[in-house]
Amino acid sequence: MDYIIGVIVLILIFIIWGYFFKKRYFKEIDRLESWKISITHRPVLEELSKVKQLNMTGETEEMFENWRIEWDAIITDHMPEVEELLFDAEEFVDKYRFSRSKEVQRKITVKLNEIEEMIKKILYELNELVGSEEKNRLEIEDIKESYRQLKKSLLAHRHNYGKAADKLENSLDEVLQILQKYEEETVNGNYLNARELVLSIKEKLAVLSVKMEMLPKLLVDSQSELHSQLQELKDGYEEMSGQGYLLSHIQFEQEISRLEEELELYKAQLDNAETEAVEKGIKEMRESIEVLYDLLEKEVLSKQYILKNDEVLRKTLSDLEYENDKLKVETIHVQHTYHLTENELDAQRKMEKQIAQISKRHQLLVLKMEDNVMASSLISEEMQGLAEQLKELQENQKDFTLKLQALRKDEMDARDALAELKRKMVDTGRLIAKSNIPGLPEEYKVVLQDAKESMDDVQGKLEEKPLDMAAVYIYLEKAVQQVNRVHEKANELIEHMYLAEKVIQFGNRYRSSHDMVAESLREAEAKFRSYEYQAALETAATAIEKVDPGSLRKIGANIEEVLS
Repeated sequence: MDYIIGVIVLILIFIIWGYFFKKRYFKEIDRLESWKISITHRPVLEELSKVKQLNMTGETEEMFENWRIEWDAIITDHMPEVEELLFDAEEFVDKYRFSRSKEVQRKITVKLNEIEEMIKKILYELNELVGSEEKNRLEIEDIKESYRQLKKSLLAHRHNYGKAADKLENSLDEVLQILQKYEEETVNGNYLNARELVLSIKEKLAVLSVKMEMLPKLLVDSQSELHSQLQELKDGYEEMSGQGYLLSHIQFEQEISRLEEELELYKAQLDNAETEAVEKGIKEMRESIEVLYDLLEKEVLSKQYILKNDEVLRKTLSDLEYENDKLKVETIHVQHTYHLTENELDAQRKMEKQIAQISKRHQLLVLKMEDNVMASSLISEEMQGLAEQLKELQENQKDFTLKLQALRKDEMDARDALAELKRKMVDTGRLIAKSNIPGLPEEYKVVLQDAKESMDDVQGKLEEKPLDMAAVYIYLEKAVQQVNRVHEKANELIEHMYLAEKVIQFGNRYRSSHDMVAESLREAEAKFRSYEYQAALETAATAIEKVDPGSLRKIGANIEEVLS
């Protein structure tokens, strides 16, 4: 019983499996069937009918016949073959031979793709033919009009084209022959060949139009304007040579000869209506002519610069040498009094050496100018270089002079600063004396002695010869710190002395009632008599704060009023 049920279940599973697979394969077959039907409905015949409106001869007739044969083959041979394959695919599916059906479906797909390509090719060639006829028909009138205009312009203005007129006329005759050939091809139905001829005519007319537009101007440039410019350059060169200008470095004659040869070549090319190469060549020739003009002008301007600045340069060099001699003497004098670093001395020696070199170069330049063996442009460049170097050396001289003057100023500033420190020490002493302080603690005496020794050190450095200002400033900085410290200590000392005195006086009111306060005040008084004012203040203040908190703030405020 179980065996039978199992068999029935397997049969059901097989039936269900077969149903779904058959459904999937039939769906693909239906898609291929739809594809086949869509191909048969393509409007190929309608498109072919458009060709019949053209001249059905020659190329058109031959192509039409080929397309018709190919379309007939698609309908009568290829499509029935596809139909038979579709029938086979369905039959294989009904028999559950799915793999065979799949293989047939692949063949159908390949076949339908081949048919699609055949149809695309027919339609492309057909559109190309019809499109060529339409484009030719639309463009040919404009082409003929362009031809007539160019022919008319050549006849009316033939003199503007010189010898190239014959070449242009021959080119227009060639265009006319191609136009006639176009008419023949069109009548014979060879529209694709006619299209190529149309494109060829358009290109030739475009080239001719550019040539005829450019030729008159290029002829004027080559036969008149450029020739005149070259002659003007030669006249200018001869005139400047007669005035004594040295121009050999320009290689003027070789360049003029080259340009004249090129100009003759351009004239020959223009006779053949070769405008493109000539236009480029004339542009380059203009640039070369401009360069020659600039070079000659540069010589003239250089000559003017030399005449204007020669005396200025001589005077500047003379002044620089004179100032350098003064600076050398001053350096020796300063060196006896002040300490100059090796770098500073090297700077002065370097300036002296540079001035000597420039003087030598200037002497050689003067000889070349007198012998007239050097071009004005080269001389002016050399002079400008010397002028720049002299200007730089003048700045260096000025900086070095200021540096020497700064040494003296630094000395005076240091002496003034030392005098100010001494005045501050005197003022501090007066402040101490005015305060009626009973005596000075040892700590203050040490600070006072350090300050005096620091000032003596500065004074000693200022008396040394040669004077080392770097060392002076190091000692001066230390002395400033020490004197400031003395002044601060003096103010602190006076303040502590006054405050300690007031606090002890204030604490006397508690001396009889508080033994601890009485003891502390006796200790504070002993420290006060020993000039330990800060310690006396701290001892008395600590005791009083215990019996009368906050009283010290009042005393302190009163003391600040007194001190201020």
